[in-house]
Amino acid sequence: MLCELCREGLAAWSAWIPAAGLALLWLSPPHPTTGTLVLTCIVLVMSVLAAVHHAEVVAHRTGEPFGTLILAVAVTIIEASLILSMMISGPASGTLPRDTVFAAIMLILNGLVGLCLLVGGIRHREQYFVLEGVNAALCVLAALATLVLVLPTFASSSAPSYSKAQLGFTAIASLALYATFVFVQTIRHRDYFLPPGEGDLLANAHALPPTSHRAALSLVLLLIALLAVVLLAKHLAGPLELAIAAISLPRAIVGVVVAALVLAPESVAAYRAARRNRLQTSLNLALGSALATIGLTIPTVAVAALVMGWQLSLGIGPREITLLALSLGVAMLSFGTGRTTILQGAVHLVLLATYLFTILSN
Repeated sequence: MLCELCREGLAAWSAWIPAAGLALLWLSPPHPTTGTLVLTCIVLVMSVLAAVHHAEVVAHRTGEPFGTLILAVAVTIIEASLILSMMISGPASGTLPRDTVFAAIMLILNGLVGLCLLVGGIRHREQYFVLEGVNAALCVLAALATLVLVLPTFASSSAPSYSKAQLGFTAIASLALYATFVFVQTIRHRDYFLPPGEGDLLANAHALPPTSHRAALSLVLLLIALLAVVLLAKHLAGPLELAIAAISLPRAIVGVVVAALVLAPESVAAYRAARRNRLQTSLNLALGSALATIGLTIPTVAVAALVMGWQLSLGIGPREITLLALSLGVAMLSFGTGRTTILQGAVHLVLLATYLFTILSN
């Protein structure tokens, strides 16, 4: 298997890590030790990276718009599996989707975007991007965030939860908005999301697509990696929540951990792009991840909740609404001119620190 991977140009670790995860689950005792849990966490993170790696190979072969859809579906399966596994594990976990989605928005809009703007500004003084593409992403993100996180607090008789009809409508609306955005990004107005000045010449900067055999091999390994992620997440769900409760941390920290884990691969790619003075690519990755987190994960969790009879608490409180509005407003101002400096990056990072401080000091 490893020789086959080498001949196809794939990283050997991306095959044996998920296999090691499945073997670890099979060999794990009924009551795992602390060392076993730590090892399981490491293998879970590596399995997530392996899944995204193989999704990228398949996406490179299929091209747009199918490549974007494959990546989005892969990440959604990872995130939804983590959320659903933890919701099944114990009571009062109906707040986990809310905490995870809100954490993802805060980590992306303030943490990832802030880091990219700061690093890019330090290395290149000013960075440029296509204003229309970023504004389109922020427009959809603002609508999705309000529908999913803010409206349940005010427009539902069972606040902060939606009724079954309201939850179903919100799931359909979220999916429709995300699908429209993907269509605009990959087909109708693709030039809005290409680095300024490159246009259709961007394709020449890309490596040659993988062979059909290599893409098929990655597709099989992608399915194995996703299976490993789902089973490892289910295995860790209970111990993670018990550990957070044991050290008296707020339950919202679970959502931050899940969001950080899911966003890790995209975050590394966005950071590297900013260092290479490709801010447009960084913003495509960052804002695209935020949109997929709401537009695909929430409908998936909503369907599961309707089938299983779970009560989802999606509405956030006044403090979180203030932070969300401030983050979206600052993002719109930061990207209002088509160029950024270290100042915008510093402002976003301060907002991230404020968000984390409000959780820990609660």
